[in-house]
This record gives sequence, C-alpha cells and structure tokens, in this order.
Amino acid sequence: MLLSVGLLTGCSEPSTETARNNSSSSPVKISDTNHSKTTVNQLSKSKSKQNNYHSILTKLISYTDQESAGPTQNYYWVNGQAKLTGFKHLKAGDYRFAADSHGRATTARAVLTYNEYRNSQGGRQGTPLEPAMWPTNKIVAISYSLTGRTYHGYLYNRSHSIADSLLGEKSYTSANNFTTGTRPQNVGADQNGGMRYAEELAENYWKEHPNTDQTINYETTPLYYNDEPIPRGSVIEIKSSDNVLNSEVVVLNSVEGIKINYNDGSDNAPIYQKSSNANTSKEEETTSRTASSNDNTNNQAASVTNSTPAQDEEWTVAEAGKVYVSESKKYYSRVTNPQNYTYETVAAAQATGATKASRGNQYARP
Repeated sequence: MLLSVGLLTGCSEPSTETARNNSSSSPVKISDTNHSKTTVNQLSKSKSKQNNYHSILTKLISYTDQESAGPTQNYYWVNGQAKLTGFKHLKAGDYRFAADSHGRATTARAVLTYNEYRNSQGGRQGTPLEPAMWPTNKIVAISYSLTGRTYHGYLYNRSHSIADSLLGEKSYTSANNFTTGTRPQNVGADQNGGMRYAEELAENYWKEHPNTDQTINYETTPLYYNDEPIPRGSVIEIKSSDNVLNSEVVVLNSVEGIKINYNDGSDNAPIYQKSSNANTSKEEETTSRTASSNDNTNNQAASVTNSTPAQDEEWTVAEAGKVYVSESKKYYSRVTNPQNYTYETVAAAQATGATKASRGNQYARP
C-alpha cells in the first residue's frame, strides 16, 4: 500500500511561499539550496520524522475508514513530544506555507510571538481562503458520542493549518494555509478538540506568559493517502523556546457516522432540514444528550424563549439583553447557526457560568 505523507523532504515541495514579519522588501523564499550543507544528524531526524508520519498516517486511514472520532473521541490525540524540522532559517515572526506537486497544502511553519497573539484578539483577522479541494458543502447532523449532542451545520470548514488566533492576518496570505476539514476536525466534539485543542495549547501558553519574548515553533503537516486531495488528518508540532510547551498532536479529519470520499468530498449524510420552529430545532439538538446531563439540558431548554431574533444577511442577531450560548459556555450576540446554541438572557447565561466570548469567527461573534 502506497502512503503519501505530503511534505517531508525538499523534493516534495515544488511550490513554497514564505513571508517575513515587518519586512518591506520582497518575501524571503526559503529554498533547498542548502541541502549540500545538511548534516548527518539532520538527515537522521528527517528520516525518523518520515517514519513517524508514515505510522501516524496508517492509523489515520484506519480511523477515518471506520468513521471514528479517534482514541480520545474528540478528533485528536497527543503523540509525545514535538518533532520539528525546517526551522533553521526562520526567525521570530517568520512563517512559511507550501504546496506539493499535486497543488495540495503541505507543511505550514511559523515562529509565533506573543504580539501576534495579542493583536489577533477580538475577532477574525481575514476571510478564510478556499483550499485546493473545496467540495460542495451542505448542512448535516453530526452526533457526537463524547458529548451526546448533535451538531447541525455545515459539514466542511476551510480549516487553518496555523490559526489566525496565533498568526493574525498573516494566516490569510496563502490558500496553502488551508485544507478542507470536517467540522469536528476543526473544533472536535466539544468545541475544544480537533485542531482547536492544539491551538489552545499555544494560546494558553501566551496567557500564562504575557508580554514574553519567548517564541513558539508551530508546524502543521496535513497527511494524505496517495493522491487524495483531502487530508486524512494533520500532525501539529508545537514547541516553545523555553521548552515549557513541547507536544505533537495528531488530528483526525473524519466524522462519526458519515462516510467521506477523500477524493471529491462527497459523503453519505442526508441534508439536514432545519425546522421552521426555533424551539423545536433546539429540542432536536438537546434530546440526544446523555442521561447524565439531563438536568442541565432541561434548564437550558427552559431558557429558550418564543421571541424571534433579527436577521442581518446570514447572521441571526440576538435581542437586547439576550445571547447565544455555546457548549463551551461562551456567549455571542450574533451567530450563523442559532440552532447550535442556547438562546437565553445574559443573566441566565452568567448564572450557569457562561462568559462573553473574547473573539469571534465566521460562525459566531461577541
């Protein structure tokens, strides 16, 4: 069986894009001209990393073929310490995106700084770009075994390899920073899994080290099976310069109960038909929760009112004094998929421990 791991050596990166922070000159391109100076140790590290990724891809193929959420049931697992390569010529604020010979996004690298994280807070820094393979999208129902809840919304997201919460507006400079990812690949089953888990590792480091001069080497490699244009998953290598943060995270690009064709993005899920009654839609979502959370579910359902929020193009806007509360206990004033949130008063939301979201995304805004 032939396994394609996307980017692992220079020869698999015919297209490379690199930018330098605070530079008014042309972007610096990091080429393969220094291969003759590559040490035996570097070659050994590269070979070891290839073997590691080959093993990971084999597991990803198995999990995705089984329509699985993986060993943690949250679309990711931690796989030891980071195994970084390719950062020799990158300095603080530098970033690099690339494509392989098939035009697919390969490894994205960045040396992240606290200032980038601080400057990106408060909302989206750009508009997600369309990856090389962007299939026809549709609204589906995804049931999560981890939470017992059902998500109703778009099956696919334009998934950042390096998030804008970490890299800011620079994360939108190339489509090679985006892949076609399922909704759970992006945020997991509980909004804190999938790619979001890895991003929060870096975000929490910055929160614990405000205004630090330390940096984070952040590397994401999508893994493809043969010539498939949609990755089976990604490997994220994260290591801070003080070595406090040092992890390799593997993310699955799959959906429980939905068969995905990784060649064209087609699937076997029926299109979800949203009920015309907002309260009925909310009940459909909450009835699938586990018995252990029934009390909390009933309290949330009781807070849903018969009032009708306003519409602002694709956004549904909460009335004054009311908000949309997510599963992760963050609340927003406007959302695109209101059926995925609890609609209640600010006081009721805060009484259950919910707090106002500090930043928004393409689906919800504070």
